[in-house]
Amino acid sequence: MPPISLMIKPASSLCNLSCEYCFYRDVSEHREHLGFGIMEKDTAEILIEKALKYASGEPVAFAFQGGEPTLAGLDYFRFFVDTVNRLNTKKSPVFYGMQTNGTLIDGEWADFLSDNKFLVGLSLDGDFEGNKFRKKPSGQNSFYKILSAADILKKHNVDFNILTVLTGYCAENGERIYKFFRDRGFKYLQFIPCLRPFDSDEQSELYMTADQYADFLIKVFNLYVKDYVRHNYVSIRQFDNWVRLFLGQPTEQCGIQGHCTHQYVSEANGNIYPCDFYCTDEYFLGNIKETDFTAMEKSETAKNFIRESLKVPEKCKKCNIYGMCRAGGCKRTQRSEDYCKAYKKFFTSCLPLFRVFANEKPYKQ
Repeated sequence: MPPISLMIKPASSLCNLSCEYCFYRDVSEHREHLGFGIMEKDTAEILIEKALKYASGEPVAFAFQGGEPTLAGLDYFRFFVDTVNRLNTKKSPVFYGMQTNGTLIDGEWADFLSDNKFLVGLSLDGDFEGNKFRKKPSGQNSFYKILSAADILKKHNVDFNILTVLTGYCAENGERIYKFFRDRGFKYLQFIPCLRPFDSDEQSELYMTADQYADFLIKVFNLYVKDYVRHNYVSIRQFDNWVRLFLGQPTEQCGIQGHCTHQYVSEANGNIYPCDFYCTDEYFLGNIKETDFTAMEKSETAKNFIRESLKVPEKCKKCNIYGMCRAGGCKRTQRSEDYCKAYKKFFTSCLPLFRVFANEKPYKQ
């Protein structure tokens, strides 16, 4: 059987911040039930058992997201890891990840994350001004609390990336924000385009225009290449994957290949969906207490979700950058904004720079 990647929402859509652009709040508002509370231990055990059975000794990745996953409590995570260890009789290699706003991270949390080799995605949108949309319920900027979490994670030797929601404001200030991260010693970065709510055409500094995105990509990629040449490499996930694509190597970022793949997201009550961006009633695959991953994979809903992403727009079929752009990658990003113009500007300007990486060793998944 193939390996399985499972994202878990242990605290559903619950969060202790009030970010202006929260995509999962929008997702949860587009289904009958806004949230499902905290995951019960029996649900977690069933989820683990069926994921390991599906993997049958092959690798399993458990990633925790929200809302804010740490709201489920440290005892939940200890129980989860202990249960995996108990049920993993076929010795599947198991990988853990967590995306968190970091506001609840302390030394005890960090010790747990380090001991169990969690890869943490710490949400931070840049310097103080760049982070202005990531707010506490009081309206205060969460910047200093997140920086404190980064210091704790470093002190306890926890591997972590910085996850940045790429707003229009951040795109216009991309060089400054990149340099801030680099100078703080953050060497692993992800920039994720801010998504409009479903079926919205709202215009604000939250949402990038194609011109803003092109400007960001060109300027930050040039800094990325310069730092690579100067042996001060800073990983930017999207750029890393485009480089691998250019070199004919396998990529690992969802969407870069231009189509969706089989992934699973579990809500706190055990409801399963095919993608974090589509945890809606329309794409409900089943509840893990009543079915299993093999049956859900074969369902028409799962098959149709993949099929939808395989359609290539007519304008892309004759485009000379389609091999790199892949029709704009993630279909949820395409639904939010057509960045065709941005990708054309970026690849036209920067494709010669990709040759700098010609001798890069193949990436091993």
